[in-house]
Amino acid sequence: MLRIILNKKLVFWLFLSIPALLMMVRFNSGDVLAMDMLHPTGEWSARLMIVAMILSPLVSILGPKRWLNWLVQRRRALGVASFAYAVLHLIFYLIDMGNLDDILAEFWALGIWTGWAAMLLFLPIAMTSNDAWQRRLKAGWKRLQRLVYPAAILVLVHWIFIHNNLGPALVHFIPLALLVAARFFLSSKILHKGI
Repeated sequence: MLRIILNKKLVFWLFLSIPALLMMVRFNSGDVLAMDMLHPTGEWSARLMIVAMILSPLVSILGPKRWLNWLVQRRRALGVASFAYAVLHLIFYLIDMGNLDDILAEFWALGIWTGWAAMLLFLPIAMTSNDAWQRRLKAGWKRLQRLVYPAAILVLVHWIFIHNNLGPALVHFIPLALLVAARFFLSSKILHKGI
């Protein structure tokens, strides 16, 4: 019975929304300010993006596994949830800044414009993350979804320069980089053997 409940997509969506709901309760109760919500919303967005991105390399390296297939079937939900946390991050940023002049004044700082650029890349990915767009775009859909790679680099730079701290960002992104590199290496090796 528990397994059936956990396999429901709605339950998975509710699970993904728990951190956001807890943050919203704290913010609405006045316990925290908008600026206090910037770090956790951004971090949740990055973490969910990373989890969604590591699934294909893990399948390539480990082969099909039951738990991995379960996550792969929910990869789209992870990506959309990552975008939703990014939108929440942006909303809290706008509330914290309070006015357009302050936003424009810091726009060209490396830690700021990289966040805006990442959001611009995430937008078409998120908007087309459904079956209807996948059918409509055909092979172009996969190419569009690959925008997540430059978006991830922008998120990494955004994180490093906003916090002026390399460590926490690398702890999150190094596993992704290693898995993507391993997948590329294994693919190249297989292609080379085939020639």
